[in-house]
Amino acid sequence: MTTSQRLAEVMLALALAAGGASSAHAQDASALKSRHAALHDALKSNAFQRPIVLASSEGADGLRGDIDASIDQPFAVVGAALQGVDRWCDILILHLNVKQCRGTGSNPGDALQLVIGQKHDQPLDQAYRFAFAYEVIASRPDYLQVQLSADTGPLGTSNYRIVLEVAALDSRRSAVHLSYAYGFGLVARAAMQGYLATLGRDKVGFSVIGRKPDGGPEYIGGTRGAIERNTMRYYLAIEAYLGALSLPPAQQFEKRLADWHSGVERYPIQLRELERGEYVAMKREQIRRQQATGG
Repeated sequence: MTTSQRLAEVMLALALAAGGASSAHAQDASALKSRHAALHDALKSNAFQRPIVLASSEGADGLRGDIDASIDQPFAVVGAALQGVDRWCDILILHLNVKQCRGTGSNPGDALQLVIGQKHDQPLDQAYRFAFAYEVIASRPDYLQVQLSADTGPLGTSNYRIVLEVAALDSRRSAVHLSYAYGFGLVARAAMQGYLATLGRDKVGFSVIGRKPDGGPEYIGGTRGAIERNTMRYYLAIEAYLGALSLPPAQQFEKRLADWHSGVERYPIQLRELERGEYVAMKREQIRRQQATGG
């Protein structure tokens, strides 16, 4: 794998963002609930066989992925759990490409220091470091919006954004909207195309764009396929984090690892990369290393 291919793989693994100036977010509970209601039929019946809707888009200079979902947890739990840089590190480290995460600063200067690499374990000095600003855009009794952002990235990428919105649907359910996006220039586009034409040529996303001769679904590939895969990976990390909250703190990390990998295995065509044992061993070592170095 060439240096540009490795970098392109990392960029695609990040898949952070599109929420730049062109992105639209609900801003309050009523707007997010209206969005959720408009997706009622798609949330009720879809290929995921659970209340999830995934979409992607590609413009002249950027990519975006969106997931809307309904989760069976009350907003009082979810809204509190998804605030704080340390909690976001607990979420993001579940992704196989995130090698390290450390929260720094205090309001309004909170930040997440991430190290992003290839799917297999690797020394930190061979991976890429990113600093994402963390901001709670809105925190109300029935609505939360959190944003992670980075103005620049490697190889001419820019305007990284991850935006999460949550609203109370009723006393036991919450609506979730997660969006990712980033911008890119000519150099970054060429690197991504090189990766997708070689190592990533057989990888696909979730959107069905047609039917194969045998009648099976033909899934979208290319850069939109890449951002769809990573949108789902990060959503599954949020889901796994929330699903472990009911356990004693000492048991939560192992539960998150098991649930994230099980979530990935639901979609082997798109997301299968590592066997459970390799993934769990890698993440245990990364956390051990992170704790040993204080970050």
